[in-house]
Amino acid sequence: MRRVGVRTGLAVLALAAVASGCAPGTKDPGAAGATGTRPAPGGESPHGQAGAKQTHAAKMRAEYAARAAAARRWGLKKVPLTPPAPPATKPAITTREGFEVEDHEELGLPPVFTTVPTKDKVVFLTIDDGAEKDPAFLRMMSDLKIPYTAFLSDYLVKEDYGYFKKMQDRGVALNNHTLHHPYLPDLSHSRQRREICGMQDVIEKRYGKRPELFRPPFGNYDRDTLRAAKSCGVKYVPLWSEEVFADHWDYREWDRDLHPGDIVLTHFRGHADWKGTMPDMIRRFLNLVTEKGYAVARLEDYL
Repeated sequence: MRRVGVRTGLAVLALAAVASGCAPGTKDPGAAGATGTRPAPGGESPHGQAGAKQTHAAKMRAEYAARAAAARRWGLKKVPLTPPAPPATKPAITTREGFEVEDHEELGLPPVFTTVPTKDKVVFLTIDDGAEKDPAFLRMMSDLKIPYTAFLSDYLVKEDYGYFKKMQDRGVALNNHTLHHPYLPDLSHSRQRREICGMQDVIEKRYGKRPELFRPPFGNYDRDTLRAAKSCGVKYVPLWSEEVFADHWDYREWDRDLHPGDIVLTHFRGHADWKGTMPDMIRRFLNLVTEKGYAVARLEDYL
C-alpha cells in the first residue's frame, strides 16, 4: 500500500498513487562474382541498391514475424507496435507545474515530471522496487523486445542481485529508488542523502554505473529530497501519469487516457500483492497501449 501525504511551505509533495513478399536473402546482382552487371559511373550499381532494399525489407518482415510469434506465445491480442527511432534532438525536460519546490530553478534542482514532451505516439514503462523476481517476466520482455526502465531499492534487490544483472545485460537501465524505500519528507536532509547516495553507491558497485534517474518512494519528496538527489549525481526525477496492475489501471489525469510521452508506473510484484503475475500485468499494459496506437519506447532515449 502506498503512503500519500501533503506537505506545505518549503515542501512540495508530488501527487502519488496513479499511478509498447519478397524472397528472403536475394543475392546482390552487383556483388563480386555476379556477371553481366557494371556499376553506374561514379556510384553503386542500381541493382546493388535494389538488392540492399530487398534485404532490408526481408529483415523487417522476419523481425515482425518473430515479434508476432512472440505476441501469440504470450497471449497478446495484437502485435506490439515498433517505436520510432530516438529523437536526434532530445526534448527539453522541465518540472511539471505544481510539482516545484522553493527555489527549484534557482538551485538547479533536477526536474520532476510525469510526461516527456514529444509528438511521438509513445509511452514509457517504468518498474519500481524489486520485490518480485519472476524469470517468466524476463523471458517475456526479451521475446517481445519491449524496453523498460527499473527503479530499484536495495533492501529488496539484495535478495538476488543476479536477477537484475540479467535485466541489465538485456539493455535495461537500473536506476535509484533509495536503499530502504522510506517516506522521504519525514527524514532530515542528511538521512535523505544517505538513502539516495547510498543507493547510488550500491548500483555503481553491483552494476558498474551511477544512475542519473531517481524516483522517490511513493512519489513523495520535498526540497531536501531534490537537494540531496542533485548532490548524489541525479539529473532527472521522473514520476508517472498512469499506473498499471495485473487487473486494472489507475490514472493521474481527469480524462483517464494515455497521452504521447506519458510515463507509466508498475511494480515488481506477483500473486503475493496482485491478482495476477508480472506477465499478466504486461499483457494488460501492452493490450491497452497497442489498441490505442502507442508504441513503448525507452525513457533514456528521450532524456
